[in-house]
Amino acid sequence: MSKRKICVLTGTRAEYGLFYPILKEIQKSSSLELQLVVSTMHLSSEFGLTYKQIEEDGFVIDGKIENLLSADSKSAIAKSTGLATILLSDSLTRLNPDIVLVLGDRYETFAAASTAMLLNIPIAHIHGGEITQGAVDEQIRHAITKMSQIHFTSTETYRNRVIQMGENKANVFNVGAPGIDNIVNLKLLIKKELEEELGWEFGDKSALFTYHPVTLDISNAEEDIANILENIKKSNLNVLFTYANADDSGRVINNKIELFCQENPQKYKIVKSLGQLKYLSAMKYVDILIGNTSSGIIEAASFSKPVVNIGNRQKGRLQSDNIFNCEIKDISLNIKKAVSFDNTNIVNIYGDGRTAVQIVKILETMDTTIIKKFVDKDK
Repeated sequence: MSKRKICVLTGTRAEYGLFYPILKEIQKSSSLELQLVVSTMHLSSEFGLTYKQIEEDGFVIDGKIENLLSADSKSAIAKSTGLATILLSDSLTRLNPDIVLVLGDRYETFAAASTAMLLNIPIAHIHGGEITQGAVDEQIRHAITKMSQIHFTSTETYRNRVIQMGENKANVFNVGAPGIDNIVNLKLLIKKELEEELGWEFGDKSALFTYHPVTLDISNAEEDIANILENIKKSNLNVLFTYANADDSGRVINNKIELFCQENPQKYKIVKSLGQLKYLSAMKYVDILIGNTSSGIIEAASFSKPVVNIGNRQKGRLQSDNIFNCEIKDISLNIKKAVSFDNTNIVNIYGDGRTAVQIVKILETMDTTIIKKFVDKDK
């Protein structure tokens, strides 16, 4: 009996980190065959050529989609999405998977789902039903939901929201967030080992910083990041920075941070891609997180780490009790609150670290001949 082919598509380092435990479980399955296609940031030297890390982790890459344009604009993102669609049509036709598995809400994920839908390949989607009011990801995520046959949500609230969108509840599964699996299962680095790898020390008080473009905001990204960095300087924290995503104005943010870190390399360090192991290890050892990334909302609670969440990018996502939401003008005040936060008894609402096992079990047994029908709310 032939194995069921599961084609996983990934375009960023963070998304790959969330996929990692699922990929490992698919590899272990006696009834599934893993196909892996990488695109966008993974193949860019600017963002660390992270496809190499994927190969070092023991995965065979079945397709490489070079779709990232060098320009930093909305037009370039639209063109990158179109290019991904064109190239993915060839890859998916060649690989002929039984299910395409996608995660989240980025533009290359939208391209993958659109291509699979038009090729009549069933789609399984992870992290649907969530709300992020400050980013175009919001519309992309819901669009992918409507293209997908199988849904893996991270909370029961999100499961209910996907069902509210007209999806059959029999095909919507609350499995938790896969990022928690890594925290539970990975052997994190000891602090000294991590500092040696980074060439940087955490010091007395430290923060992990990741800030992505707020793609639906009309504010000036260059001015925003300059103001944020000025507040960082006032905090006197040692700060480990990671790169922003390849979104509109992402390069503006990264360039500003690069210059900022050059001013005081003993206190500030920027890394293009930490990878999941070093990123989670850093999260364990810093005192607080600062930025607007989903990992602050979803994973940080598992370490009981306080998070200064800036602006509207994550507005609408369910939060544990460790989040300090603020606007840029209030960053300094909220950093002080976060540093003195009593971080005991935080419960992570996003699961217990068994997400990958649940997803793979469903992929092994789920009917792939699902015909999508809109289910009205009262049925």
